[in-house]
Amino acid sequence: MRLGRFGTEKTVAVFLAGLFILAAVPGYAQESKGFPNRPVSFVIPWPPGTSADLAFRALGKEAEKYLGQPVVAVNKTGGGGTIGVTAIATAKPDGYTVGHCPGAGPVFILPFTEKLPYHPMKDFRFIMQFVDLNPGVVVKADSPFKTFKSLITYARENPKKVTYGTNAPNSMANIIIEEIARKEGVQFTHIPFKGATEYQAALLGGHLSFCAGDFQTALVDSGQTRILLQFGEKRSEDYPQVPVLKDLGYEISCPMFLAIWGPKGMPDDVVRKLESSFTEAAKEPSFLKTMKELHFTMLYRNSRQLEDYVTTNFDTYEKLLKKMGIAK
Repeated sequence: MRLGRFGTEKTVAVFLAGLFILAAVPGYAQESKGFPNRPVSFVIPWPPGTSADLAFRALGKEAEKYLGQPVVAVNKTGGGGTIGVTAIATAKPDGYTVGHCPGAGPVFILPFTEKLPYHPMKDFRFIMQFVDLNPGVVVKADSPFKTFKSLITYARENPKKVTYGTNAPNSMANIIIEEIARKEGVQFTHIPFKGATEYQAALLGGHLSFCAGDFQTALVDSGQTRILLQFGEKRSEDYPQVPVLKDLGYEISCPMFLAIWGPKGMPDDVVRKLESSFTEAAKEPSFLKTMKELHFTMLYRNSRQLEDYVTTNFDTYEKLLKKMGIAK
């Protein structure tokens, strides 16, 4: 998944300082007696070789130093991420199977649009988050739209003439853009694709006005595309000139992240051991170097912070999807 580069040394220092403070909290690093005494399986709901897959494998490798056992990556793909998420939810709650429950569809959208074998707020324990994703709106470099506001102005004067691509109907990017359109009183024409590679190719071919979602930094940095807006909580340090949603007055959250969850019912001491181990792993220089190479931005949340963040956004998206007539 795409996001801005890791950032400056100052950002790294602040990030690490936060981790050390959290690790110093009494009981935070308390170890579980006897856990783990065999390898820990880590479920990744995306195919091998993707940036998210590489990030989790790198984190798992570092976590082995603190767990004292191998962390074995297991890719369970399909269903827009829900197959892997289901495997985590239905695993034995002994701490030996954890994994990535991505935000976006599997956690904040699909539970309201179709029947799933898990409930995001009832079937998991939250362990930690280490990356915040920052997708956005991208146009071709020669586009007449220099700002997102100019795009909105044109769309208001030319209903349905502005076309945009995302990776799927009712994807988070699609929902965010349609909510913006509702607030602005404009009408876009949505064209769904199978993934970011396809819609970026269509954009470069002149078949779309803009695309929304993940984007390739290489295309931006080479001057082939231009970012008008990003969806993250704060501006990217790579592209500080690009506004985020709240800068333009859009109070819409985009909860997309890389985080670790486990099945409900895991003992508290096991959760603490996992949280402590993966937190320590996230401080390792070699891991931070990998994150920088993958162009991910670090944003740490501990178990409680992640639970609060997911709970808030789950409620927010339930209300939003109902208002939009998407929730069943």
